Amino acid sequence: MTETRLRTWTHTISYGLATLFIVTLAMQNLRYGFYELFYLAIGMAALTLAGAAYTFICRRHQLSAPGHLIILSGLNSGLLAAIITLDSPGISHWAMPLLVLNFLILPLRQGVTLSLLLLVPASVLLFIREPAVDALTIIAGLFLLLTAASLYIWHYDHMAQSAEDLAITDPLTGAHNARFLDETLQKEISRAIATGHALSVINLSIDYAAEVEDLHGKAGIQNLFQHMTEHLFGVIRAGDTLYTLNNSEFFLILPFTPEEGVRVIAERIRRTIAEHEWPDVGKATVSLGCTTRGHGDTRTDGLRKRARQAMEEARRRGADSTWFSPGESITT
Repeated sequence: MTETRLRTWTHTISYGLATLFIVTLAMQNLRYGFYELFYLAIGMAALTLAGAAYTFICRRHQLSAPGHLIILSGLNSGLLAAIITLDSPGISHWAMPLLVLNFLILPLRQGVTLSLLLLVPASVLLFIREPAVDALTIIAGLFLLLTAASLYIWHYDHMAQSAEDLAITDPLTGAHNARFLDETLQKEISRAIATGHALSVINLSIDYAAEVEDLHGKAGIQNLFQHMTEHLFGVIRAGDTLYTLNNSEFFLILPFTPEEGVRVIAERIRRTIAEHEWPDVGKATVSLGCTTRGHGDTRTDGLRKRARQAMEEARRRGADSTWFSPGESITT
């Protein structure tokens, strides 16, 4: 399940449960003749239903749907206005489900801010109207709920970010993995088309990787791969991105880099790797294939295929070599 779909389900269920709870409150207040609270609950239920409808309408854009903040601001403002104007016992308890709803729907920072804007003035009024012990008990309960909800959502966000990092990062080297490559490359292609700037890529492979693994074992080739990744991070420029394809291949995306630039960068990478003394292995070399986006390169597959073919051509011409494969010229 994607993050967007998960949020859609979470928001829909949250608004639905809130509506059910508020309608129950409305019926109870109607039964006992508290008509002002009944009308307040009906208005809040209408807003939660609007939130559920908004969630359905924006189900494909839940990660960037600003309407939730407007709806929840209306709910919080309505309850705060009722606490200020109505002298009804127990109305402050209505804040509890609203606090939970704030955190389930909104990002953490917005949820905390909106909840504090509700709780701080409500707490002042409670101290004015209620006995000190009762007011302190209610306020302590509300702020404990606020703290617990904040910690839970923070923990969820932290776990979600960790899972995302694991999905797009090679745990051995810390470089981005192949899962993230096509997404980023497509964005860079679109940006290059829109701005007219050059875009180049490099596919490089460790020479004689199978022989290195035979001589030094799987741990040896992994150790070489890890040290070579660290070396490449030190060689590439800020703004360039490095990806690992397997235990012997890398891919580099070089935005704003024309043919002359990628040739220079590829040669510098080849030379520094060949001159380096690698732990356990000693000397090692790479074969590099590089290319620059051409007029017909609007998707990732063509650019990646040409870079790989250039890398294979470099291998055929001998280890420790680079080869550039031009794309179709871009007319400006």
